[in-house]
Amino acid sequence: MKKKISILIITLMVTAFLFSGLVYAQTKTIKVGAAINLTGPASTWGQFHEKGQRDYFRYVNEVKGGVFGNKIDMITVDTAYKVPEAVAAVQKFALQDKVDMIATWSAGEGLAAKPIVQRYKIPTINYSTSWEILEKPVDFMYLPFGSYKMDCHAVLEYIKAIHKRKDAPKVGLLTYNNAYGRSIHEPSKEYAAQLGINIVAIEEFPAKTVDLNTELLRLQKAGAEYIFIQMLPSAIITAFKSADRINYNPAFLGTWTSTDPDFFKMGKGLIRNRLVIQFPGALPTDKSAGMKIMNDLMKRYKTVESFDASYWEGVVVGMLMERAFIRAYEKSKEINPETINAAMESFNNEDFGGLMPKITYTADDHGASFTARMVKVKENGTYVPLTNFYVPGKDKIKLLKK
Repeated sequence: MKKKISILIITLMVTAFLFSGLVYAQTKTIKVGAAINLTGPASTWGQFHEKGQRDYFRYVNEVKGGVFGNKIDMITVDTAYKVPEAVAAVQKFALQDKVDMIATWSAGEGLAAKPIVQRYKIPTINYSTSWEILEKPVDFMYLPFGSYKMDCHAVLEYIKAIHKRKDAPKVGLLTYNNAYGRSIHEPSKEYAAQLGINIVAIEEFPAKTVDLNTELLRLQKAGAEYIFIQMLPSAIITAFKSADRINYNPAFLGTWTSTDPDFFKMGKGLIRNRLVIQFPGALPTDKSAGMKIMNDLMKRYKTVESFDASYWEGVVVGMLMERAFIRAYEKSKEINPETINAAMESFNNEDFGGLMPKITYTADDHGASFTARMVKVKENGTYVPLTNFYVPGKDKIKLLKK
C-alpha cells in the first residue's frame, strides 16, 4: 500500500511538473517599443513619460505576475525630439525587435511614423494627443484620451464661463511653430466663433527660443487678456519671465502638457497664481482607485516625489496597454499585434479607476474620450480642480469653489 501511495505521489508530482512546463512554454514576452524624446528640447516630459510607463510595466511584472503570466519588456529609443529619429526607431521596432505594440511621442513624430505603423499593422499609442493623427486612415493609431480639439473647446468654454464683462473675451494664442503647437490653432478659431470669443492674435515660435518678449509685446498690443498656450514646461517659464519683464499680466491657460517636475523647480516665484490647464485625469484630491495605484507606484519605486502630470501620462499609457493585452488574451488566448488591435477596437467605456476618463474605441474612432476638466496649477506643485468633469460642447460647465 505504501509503495502504491509513493508511486501515486511521484506520478502526481511528475504530472504537475510537466503541466507547469507546458503552461510556461505557452507564455511569451510581450514586447513594447517606446520612441520617446529623452534628450531633445523640453525632454523632461519625455523622461517622465518613459519612467511612468516603465514603472507601471515593472509593477505588472513584479506585483501582478505579468499578463496571464506573460511578462512585458519595454524597449526605449531616444528620439531627441527629431522626426527622422522617431521614424528610424519605429522601423527598428517593426523589423528588428518584432514588437507587439508601440508608443510614439510628439505630434510630428506620430504623424511621420503613422504610415510605418499602418504598413506593419502594429497598434500604436501616441503620447501627444494631436487630433491630426486620427485623420483617415485611422488604422492602428490611438490616443490615450481626448485630443487637443477637446482641450481647445474646454479652455475656451472655461474662459467664457469666467469672463465677467458683457463684451467678447479677447484671447491670444502663443504656441510652438511645429505640429504640436499649431494643433490648437484651427480648432480654437472654430470654437471661438461658436462661443462668441475674439481671437485677437496668434504668435508662434521655435522650440529652442529663449526669449518671448517680442511675442508677448504683440499679444499685449492686440489686447489679449487671456493667453491660450501650447508649449512644453520650459517654454512656459520663459513666457512668464517675459510677461514680468514687460509688465503684462494676462491669464495663462494651457493643455495638460504644461507641467513636469522640473517646471516647479524652475518656476519658483514665477508660476504664482496665473496658470490654469485642462487636465482630464486623476488628482490626489480625488481619492480614486486610479490614484491609489499612482500612490503605490510612487511609494514603491520612488521615481517621483509627488504627483505630476508627465509621470501620470506615462502610467496611463502603460495601464492602457496592459488592458489591451488582457482583453486580447481573454478574447483569443494570444497576445500579438493583431489580437491587441482587435481588442482595443472593442473597448466600450473601459474603466481605469478614474486615472483617466473611461475609454471607448471603435474601428472608425480611436480618440478614446472627450471628457475634460479645468485645473489650477499652484507653485507648490499641487493641482486644484476648478470645474467638474464635463464633455465640452455637450455638458454644462460647473465652476467649483476655490
